[in-house]
Amino acid sequence: MTSLSDKATSFLQLHKPGDPVILPTVWDAWSANLAAAAGFAGLTVGSHPVADSIGRADNEGMTFAELLTRVRQITDAVSLPVSVDIESGYGLEPTQLIEGLLDVGAVGFNIEDTVHSEGGRLREPQEHADLVGKLRDVTGAAGVHVVINARTDYIIKKHGDESTRVDQAIARLKLCAEAGADVLYPVGLHDDASQRRLTSELPLPVNMIGLPGKSVKAELADQGVARVSFGPLLQMALAEQANTLFERWK
Repeated sequence: MTSLSDKATSFLQLHKPGDPVILPTVWDAWSANLAAAAGFAGLTVGSHPVADSIGRADNEGMTFAELLTRVRQITDAVSLPVSVDIESGYGLEPTQLIEGLLDVGAVGFNIEDTVHSEGGRLREPQEHADLVGKLRDVTGAAGVHVVINARTDYIIKKHGDESTRVDQAIARLKLCAEAGADVLYPVGLHDDASQRRLTSELPLPVNMIGLPGKSVKAELADQGVARVSFGPLLQMALAEQANTLFERWK
């Protein structure tokens, strides 16, 4: 586990508020090699694009085993640190999740508070933090400081009153920070004021989603962002380009 442990430590060190690490979201060995050849320092594996690539639905329409099969193909293809979106955990125990990720060479993961196996309910704030804490305990026992990116869907799913939505997201993620998270992910596209509140009031590096063809790295850096990933948006942007090419041949 020494090499994985070193890779996990190096991966965490890439997260610098104001100098964000860009982690293209990939879904197979081809897209991973493409991003690696472009010179990026790490990768994220997105559940939505992976599910699309194997003919499954997002929101845990594929199994954890199917996801891990694709992750292993990616880690076999590139030497970069890889973080995996494990959605809400596929209804599995923390030990199963961490052992599975380490077995395929991943050194980080996202864990969200929407429970897809229970009708898409949102975990209670402490409930989600407790899960983060259990996952951290398992990584400690494994001897690898796997980078935990704790995500809340409170804003993007428009829970609660709009006027307090950012406050609630901050409160949720602060509990996750106390429980052992390394990075905090209030997923969504936020206005400038909200983005700055999130990065200034949250106690850990903040992950934000980037629009591959529109977002500007310098602007996200100025807002204090520490990590940028693309979710399914890179795959969608490439699909648009493919459709443009296909149009010429109709």
